[in-house]
Amino acid sequence: MAKAASKNSKVKDLKAAADAKNWTKLIRTVRSPKTGAYTFKESIVHKDKVKEHLGQ
Repeated sequence: MAKAASKNSKVKDLKAAADAKNWTKLIRTVRSPKTGAYTFKESIVHKDKVKEHLGQ
């Protein structure tokens, strides 16, 4: 029989899941100056800083 998960581990998982919802994955297309081909840059940014990051 498997061990039951403790109550503390469930509480930690809920806190981590709630905190994870505050982050956003941004995918930007960037054009190479040499070849003209498009590449993609991925970054994970806090949801409050998305507009600042896109303004760069």
